[in-house]
Amino acid sequence: MEGMTGMTALYIFMLAGFTGYEVISKVPVILHTPLMSGSNFVHGIVLVGAMVAMGEAQGPLELTIGFIAVLLGAGNAVGGYVVTERMLEMFKPTKKDNG
Repeated sequence: MEGMTGMTALYIFMLAGFTGYEVISKVPVILHTPLMSGSNFVHGIVLVGAMVAMGEAQGPLELTIGFIAVLLGAGNAVGGYVVTERMLEMFKPTKKDNG
């Protein structure tokens, strides 16, 4: 299996960024939070991809970049779930004292 060339990787990255922007820009503001909470699994897939890239790394520079990618991917995944949890807390009824 041959590796991907730099131009091919850049093209895929740019295409993914453009597609993501176009999809998200068409979503009404009120749906952003439910969509993000429903798609937190994507962050996990990004993390797995970063771990695979780090596993394929050859040399200290690639290993360092892979490690940073794993750290950022993990932070993104955890942060997505933290934000979702905080958003869901807003919709819970508050307890009122009848005292």
